[in-house]
Amino acid sequence: MVTDIINSLGVGSGINTSQLVTDLLAASQNAKLSQLNSRSQLNSSRISAMAATKSALTTFAAAVKETLNGQGFVGDLISGRTDLATASVLDGSRPEGLPASVEVVQVAVAQREISDVFASASTAVGERTLTINNSGGSFDVVIDSTNNSLAGMRDAINASNSGVTAMILTDNTGARLVMEAQEGVDAAFTLTQSGPSAAMNLTNIATALDSIIKVDGIELTNSSNTVSGAIPGVQISLLAAQAGTQFTINGDSEPLDVASLVTEFVTAYNELRSSLNAATKPGLAGGTGGPLAGDRGAREVIRKLSQLTSTRLTDVGDFKTLADIGVRTENDGTLTIDKTRLDAAIALDSGAIKLMLEPAVVTGTNIGLSGALDAVSTSLQDDGGALTVATQRLETIRDSIAASREKIAADGEKLREQLEKNFAGLERQLALLRSTQSYLEQQFASYTDN
Repeated sequence: MVTDIINSLGVGSGINTSQLVTDLLAASQNAKLSQLNSRSQLNSSRISAMAATKSALTTFAAAVKETLNGQGFVGDLISGRTDLATASVLDGSRPEGLPASVEVVQVAVAQREISDVFASASTAVGERTLTINNSGGSFDVVIDSTNNSLAGMRDAINASNSGVTAMILTDNTGARLVMEAQEGVDAAFTLTQSGPSAAMNLTNIATALDSIIKVDGIELTNSSNTVSGAIPGVQISLLAAQAGTQFTINGDSEPLDVASLVTEFVTAYNELRSSLNAATKPGLAGGTGGPLAGDRGAREVIRKLSQLTSTRLTDVGDFKTLADIGVRTENDGTLTIDKTRLDAAIALDSGAIKLMLEPAVVTGTNIGLSGALDAVSTSLQDDGGALTVATQRLETIRDSIAASREKIAADGEKLREQLEKNFAGLERQLALLRSTQSYLEQQFASYTDN
C-alpha cells in the first residue's frame, strides 16, 4: 500500500492506515455478520428438523402400510407340497381362510401340434394359407414366396395375434414346427389349409385341458395353472397333479391378532409424535426451545395427525374410527389404548375391526388406516401442502441470508476502497504540511542566525 511505503520511508504521517482500514471494516461488518451467522444457524437447524419430520412421517406411513398388508397378517405363504403347487400373496390383498387344504386333481394343458420332419428351418414348405380358428376368432396365415420356409411359417404364425405360438425344434433327424396354444380348453384351436401346395401333416401331441383343484373339498376349474381367487388374497401356481393327495397352504407365522395390530400402530405413532413434540417444544422461562417451535408447517403436521383417531376409516360395520375401538388421545398428543373397550370390540366382531383397518376393497369412503395416512401425507407434502410451503419458506430465508452475506462483502470492498482513497489523500495533505513546516523552520532558523 502506498501509505505504508511512505511511512516506511519516514515521510508519511506514521499512522498504520492499513490496520486502521481493516479495523474500521471489522467494526462496520462484524455486528451484521454475527447477526447473519445466528440467523443462518437457526435456519439450518430448522431445515434439518423439517427434513427429519418429512422423513419420519413417510417412514411411519410405510411401516403401518407394511404391517397392514396381507403379508403382515400371515408372513410368507408356504405350500405343504412345493412339488405340486406354490403360493404367494396377491398384491394389495389380504389372505383369508388360511390354513387351507388343497388337492391338485388336474393341471391345465395347452394344445400342441407338431409337423413332420423337414431337412432344416430354411426348407420350403410350399405356398398356402393356414387358417387358425379358436375362441378369439379366425386368423389367416399366408405363406408365399417371401416366407416360404419352415422359419418363415413360424414367424408368420407368431405375428398373427391368434394366441397360438410356433417354434422350431431341431435334432439329428431334422427340423419340426411345433404350434402351441395358451393353457386351457377355451384356448384350443383348429387348423385348416388351402392353396396350391399339399396340406402339411400335423400331429396332436397335447390336448387342451383346464386345471382342476379342490380347496377345502370344493372343486374349482380354471383355464390356467395360475389360480387366483380359490383362496381369497392368494395366488396358487400349479406344478403337477396328484389326485387324492391333500396338502396345506398357510402363512409361515402366526397371524397378527387385532390387539397386537392396534398396539403396534399406537407404539409407532407415539414415537413419531414424541419426536414432533421435542422439535416443536417452546422455549419457556429462558429454556431452549425446539428447532421448529412456532413453525406453522410443524403445527399443521401435528394437527393432521391428531385427527387420525376420529377419521372415518370405513362406512360399514359397527366400528368406523380408531376411537370406536378404544384408541384415545392424551394431553401431550400421544395415543393410549382403552383395553377394556378394545377387548369388548374384539369380542363383538374382530373381523370388522380388521376390515376397518384394512378394507378388502378400497373405495372413497372405505379407505382404511393406510388410506387415512396417505391422505395426511399427501395433503402435507403436495405442492401447496404445509410441509412443502414451510420448507420453501426456510429455503427462501437461506437464500436471503446468502444474498445478504454477498452484499455485506461487496459493500465492504467499496468501503475499503473509499477509506484507502481517503487515507491516501490525508497522507498527501500531511506531507504538504510537513514540507511547509520544514520550510518555515528553516526561515525562522535563518532569521535567528541573522
